[in-house]
Amino acid sequence: MARTRATDYDEKRKSILKLSARAFAQQGYDKTSMAQIARICGFSKALLYHYYENKETLLIDIISAHLEELVDAVQSVAQAEQEPVEILRALCRALLMAYEDADSEHKLQINELSFLPTEKKQDIIELERKLVAIFARAVAATNPQFSDGSALIKPVTMSLFGMLNWSYLWFRPDGDLTREGYADLVVSLLLNGSQSLKDPAFS
Repeated sequence: MARTRATDYDEKRKSILKLSARAFAQQGYDKTSMAQIARICGFSKALLYHYYENKETLLIDIISAHLEELVDAVQSVAQAEQEPVEILRALCRALLMAYEDADSEHKLQINELSFLPTEKKQDIIELERKLVAIFARAVAATNPQFSDGSALIKPVTMSLFGMLNWSYLWFRPDGDLTREGYADLVVSLLLNGSQSLKDPAFS
């Protein structure tokens, strides 16, 4: 007979993901054991294994859930009826707000994905591509130079992510700059700089 799922199963699972993400980010995925995760969560190892069979499935769920939240946060913004620059600004703001309280998950996505076998990270890679595609379309709409097929769209979009993604290393919520303010700063830097670019395919 199948084991009945507890009424608080989903709540406990979310707690496991949050606490595990913090442990992996602080100690390193490879240096953190399931026994340590169980202790941090206040569970027995047997109970932890009821939720996750190993560290690999735990890491997959942490990163996947994080990326799904990011995609959900920006999808509706991308469909808004606004000027292209305003859409790009709103996308950057939405992404940075989604990063709030998710530094550990974000760090794992950037640094620990290599621990997963290729065949087990395909869904994660597809979510990353979906997120990048949303921003690439918004970037392309801001500048006539970025017409379909422009060789500039990818490097400019990835430069945008570089400015946004690595802000977790230095950004402080009690600092002089808000998340929204930094998003606006990034968009200004990107757009002002891109005006002088020439597509290398035509240079």
